[in-house]
Amino acid sequence: MFLTLTTTGTPERPATDLGYLLHKHPDKAQAFSTSYGTAHVLYPEADAERCTAALLLEVDAVALVRRGKGKGRGGAPDAALAQYVNDRPYAASSLLAVALSSVFSSAMKGVCNARPELPGQARPLRIEVPALPARGGPDLVRKLFEPLGWTVSADPVPLDTEFPEWGDSRYVRLVLESGALTLAEALRHLYVLLPVLDDAKHYWVAPDEVDKLLRAGEGWLPGHPEQKLITSRYLSRRWSLTRAATERLELVRLAEADDSEVEEIDNAVEAETETEEKPTPLAVQRREAIVTALRRSGAARVLDLGCGQGQLVQTLLKDPAFTEIVGVDVSMRALTIASRRLKLDRMGERQASRVRLFQGSLAYTDARLKGYDAAVLSEVIEHLDLPRLPALEYAVFGSARPRTVLVTTPNVEYNVRWESLPAGHVRHGDHRFEWTRAEFRAWAEAVAERHGYGVEFVPVGPDDPEVGPPTQMALFTMTSPKEAKAA
Repeated sequence: MFLTLTTTGTPERPATDLGYLLHKHPDKAQAFSTSYGTAHVLYPEADAERCTAALLLEVDAVALVRRGKGKGRGGAPDAALAQYVNDRPYAASSLLAVALSSVFSSAMKGVCNARPELPGQARPLRIEVPALPARGGPDLVRKLFEPLGWTVSADPVPLDTEFPEWGDSRYVRLVLESGALTLAEALRHLYVLLPVLDDAKHYWVAPDEVDKLLRAGEGWLPGHPEQKLITSRYLSRRWSLTRAATERLELVRLAEADDSEVEEIDNAVEAETETEEKPTPLAVQRREAIVTALRRSGAARVLDLGCGQGQLVQTLLKDPAFTEIVGVDVSMRALTIASRRLKLDRMGERQASRVRLFQGSLAYTDARLKGYDAAVLSEVIEHLDLPRLPALEYAVFGSARPRTVLVTTPNVEYNVRWESLPAGHVRHGDHRFEWTRAEFRAWAEAVAERHGYGVEFVPVGPDDPEVGPPTQMALFTMTSPKEAKAA
């Protein structure tokens, strides 16, 4: 990943002043550790007439995967390989933007203690990025940079120069030139717009990203003609964060138009006496639906199959109606976290007698699972490859045979309502599939018929009239013993 920044000068204002501004001496090659690899700063040329600083980012692919916790794009067979074999070492992205803010933090803030007069001076600047992902093509690149005073050259990079008939890739070779900008302004433009053009961030977008966007966008983002697109893409299309940023940008615009401070505009409206209620998270709604169904079934001894980190087990322990709760998971790490969450080592003897955690795979029959009133598979089946579902089906419905079985899984039709979820993507990188309501119903009814159960379907979360609920739940109830034996 590579970027060069060039300026020209005169004997009175030498180009090597760039070293003062960047806080990096032109006679040295320096290396800096970042979260995703090593950033190198060097000067290919440095004299009074012309000075170029280069930033080279060596991406550590293993560190990138570890920090991303292995998030993939679903059940694609090459998802694991794609985490290591990709364009990240070569194409400018949010990783380069993070490196810019880390290595040139003082320059981005416009601070130079050694020469305080330099940061405020506009100077000739030329920025080159050999490979920049541009989702939207060269036209979008120009729409983003030209309103900021840049002369833009964005030449598409061919897929293969040996085969021109293949056409162009989604990358461009970017050259920006300006004579009326300070270095701090230029760096802030890059910091925001590089990830916007890539249209992807390689780290979790938290609420503090709104503050970062507004700091870097100060003075230019409120009036930018593509403000909405920039804000949405920079914040990974997270609707709540985008709305918060848009509201604050509008306050800035109004304050500038009124020649007043933002605080004065913001305080002009009295605070509402009633606070807006926050929506209940879907995970909480799911657990509430499961507990309600278990109470209706009269179950006292419950299996949580695929218990993960123990959230449902913790909820069930709060209700004395559930006299025995068993959490089962294939991951020892998840069970360790569940044990800490439940504080098993400090739990009273009476309470501890109600709960057990043990390791087990739902792909195999297990005598320990027999004899329970109910079993819950909450957001479990979608993590299995489809050919392994029959094994799970037999282990639970054919061998363990609890009186009641609850199964929840995402409704893929509802995915279009998640603004932060790109089209065609599943909700979690480990999901092997996500079913429509019809597909889930067909599977559940077939399972019930094969093993002597009746089944009903319950929506979990807001039931959208067009696409249904975000989570679908099947409630299996064993039929009479004679009917079950015949089945």
